[in-house]
Amino acid sequence: MMNPSRPATRLAVQRLNLGWTCAKCRTRNPLSRQFGTSTPKTPFSAPKPGSRSSGRRAVIFAATGGAATLGLLAVGDDVKQGYEAVERTGRVASALAVSINDYRTTLNQRETIDDAETSSQLLKACHKRCAERTLRVMEKNGGIFIKLGQHLSAMNYLLPPEWTTTFIPLQDRCPVSSYESIEQMFKRDTDQELLDYFSEFSPEPIGAASLAQVHLATIRETGQKVAVKVQHPSLQQFAPLDTSLTKFTFSMLKRFFPEYDLEWLSSEMETSLPQELDFQCEAENALRMKAHFAAIPRIPLVIPDVIWAKQRILVMACEPGHRLDDLDYLDANGIDRDEVSATLAHIFNEMIFGEGAPLHCDPHGGNTAIRKRDAATSLTSRLHHRRDPNFDIILYDHGLYRDIPLDLRRSYAKMWLAIMDGDLDLMKKYVNEVANIDEDKFPLFASAITGRDFSIVSTSITKPKDPSEQKTMSTALQEGLIVDLVQMLGQVPRIILLILKTNDLTRSLDESLHTRQGPVRQFLILARYCMRTVFYEQLEAIGKLGSPYWPPNALRVVSAWLGFVRVEMNLEAFELWLSVKRLLGLNTAVGLGPLP
Repeated sequence: MMNPSRPATRLAVQRLNLGWTCAKCRTRNPLSRQFGTSTPKTPFSAPKPGSRSSGRRAVIFAATGGAATLGLLAVGDDVKQGYEAVERTGRVASALAVSINDYRTTLNQRETIDDAETSSQLLKACHKRCAERTLRVMEKNGGIFIKLGQHLSAMNYLLPPEWTTTFIPLQDRCPVSSYESIEQMFKRDTDQELLDYFSEFSPEPIGAASLAQVHLATIRETGQKVAVKVQHPSLQQFAPLDTSLTKFTFSMLKRFFPEYDLEWLSSEMETSLPQELDFQCEAENALRMKAHFAAIPRIPLVIPDVIWAKQRILVMACEPGHRLDDLDYLDANGIDRDEVSATLAHIFNEMIFGEGAPLHCDPHGGNTAIRKRDAATSLTSRLHHRRDPNFDIILYDHGLYRDIPLDLRRSYAKMWLAIMDGDLDLMKKYVNEVANIDEDKFPLFASAITGRDFSIVSTSITKPKDPSEQKTMSTALQEGLIVDLVQMLGQVPRIILLILKTNDLTRSLDESLHTRQGPVRQFLILARYCMRTVFYEQLEAIGKLGSPYWPPNALRVVSAWLGFVRVEMNLEAFELWLSVKRLLGLNTAVGLGPLP
């Protein structure tokens, strides 16, 4: 952690890995942690206690002066770059200071208001102002700021809705690098002119993300139509600065809000972003994922073929599609939303529980697409797999992958089975194995990982979520649970944080489909993968006892197999029931009790 009171050197800055510039949003989180306490503390106090104005000056000075110093130290001697760096730093620092003061003023006003509804509306308005202020800074600074905002838009278990909904546009509104800058970067990285290799290269990108943008092109030698993913050239230029701002911001947050320590997030981003910025690593990940799902043809997942890759340039086969939440496209092409939802459940559960499967840790709406299968493909599918869907899911952006250790995967499977069975004792046991969470924090973790209120988790998680449940969870956050949640996440293993992130994003994708069946089918699919994991573990344990044909071992094998088949039959029966329900025109979402 960089100490703002200690001068930063160029060498120290350059040695930092590129991390998420969580400056903007992370400012909000710690402030959010105070927004609902009945007697909020004032961590905005000045070095001289009791002086409100001196406290404000201290915050603003620390944010603007300290951040600006880091920014200037992080850049080189080039005047233009230095000017842009100061601008960049100023946006972060000023938004940080203004928002701190905004929350401070709002909290003080709430102490004088007796009416609960008025007090709540005052706080919500403050959330919205600060979120919109943060959004503007993220859009202007771009790059990893937008990357962070995309993730935060799905973190409704940690942030108030005023924050998460405000950040949703960041999934589509990303900065675009100029064609000229792309040409220059291509020549620097390949020693070849762009139009010497490509006979055609669209100057306008077909899509822009936080770290890169994609252009359509044609390879001159082969005539193949390809999609070319190019990193935003400015990312490399401002990597030391953005890392310094990230470090500084989290240090400031911890200083002013010790209970709201988000350094665990900064640490994880430091590890993740260098991998995402290396497109050669992304190419290897894509090849692994493609090979894994090639052995499971019943899952209609398409991974674009990789042609070649450099660190900042990735050339791949062009696989176009529509957004998963383009409901008009789905309906116009006869694509069943429920089947899309079920397919997503199969894809991401296979990534988590599949033997040797890598986990895609960034499956937001901009990284997934859907397309209707052509007639020939659909016919072939029907001949081989009677119930295959009439669409393909396309998965892009393979920069952030993780491998889940076998022991953790098995404990994670048992944890979910305990949750679905409503077995509180087993839930507590496996939550501790998975996340090092003790009994006192268990309800909070269970809500975080399921996205449901604990009263639902402890009874029947397959019940459809209703607006009152979301309101209850939001109210709980405002009453101070957010502090406990952040502190709890600080002790969770990093791989679990990424699984949580994947859960958040896939849950967000699923909710955008507005399916008719509720969460039952997703949980039955999850149960199938969990039971398969447990079944393989049981077979392994039986194998250590001797031959599976030895009568006692044979009985153990049969018992384990029956447990697995039980879940398979439940899923098959539910799938059949859904088919009948569709034929009868019934669209009511239902819930089940604990899985039998």
